Amino acid sequence: MTKSETSAVLTILLIAYPAFYKDKSEHELDAVVKFWHKMFADDDAQLVTAAVEAFIASDKKGFPPVIGVIKNKIADLMRPEYMTENEAWHLVAKAVSNGIYGAEQEFEKLPPVLQKLVGSPNQLRTWAMMDSESLHTVVSSNFMRSYKARAEYEREDLLMPGDVKKFISELSSRWALPVGADSISAQELNERRNNIRAEIERI
Repeated sequence: MTKSETSAVLTILLIAYPAFYKDKSEHELDAVVKFWHKMFADDDAQLVTAAVEAFIASDKKGFPPVIGVIKNKIADLMRPEYMTENEAWHLVAKAVSNGIYGAEQEFEKLPPVLQKLVGSPNQLRTWAMMDSESLHTVVSSNFMRSYKARAEYEREDLLMPGDVKKFISELSSRWALPVGADSISAQELNERRNNIRAEIERI
């Protein structure tokens, strides 16, 4: 989203919430535009506009949205079909029911995110040979917990601004252990931690 497109989006909020913005100086409004532009630079303007309008249409409190609310609205608009953990387990359990003789075919039918969590057709086969009680209590509980954590991670990644993602990636590679390093001294580990903290505090 360009700066002019960001201004257009914020104009919608200004019209919808005139009382909130009426006492803002030109300098303050410009600062708001700059910050919103920074946070939504990688997002499509039409998508951000749709998220803002969706918020306004359902708002009952009369206060303009914070950035995180719009980011979450965008995520909802982009992934309206996203499964709950119960829906995800239902698909896996269905695959497991034919997992002894049809593990490969059933694995291929699963969505990519579920394939990653299941791991392989062999895992479906292993689960298919378990007793039903263990499968639908222990395995299902562990799987749904893993799926929920994965879904939250992907959602947070989707919401994160591009420059922050880039910074984290660069930071991770900069302080990663050298390839082939089997061990690291406590002193060196502490030094690495302190360096990472210093980098983050400079953000």
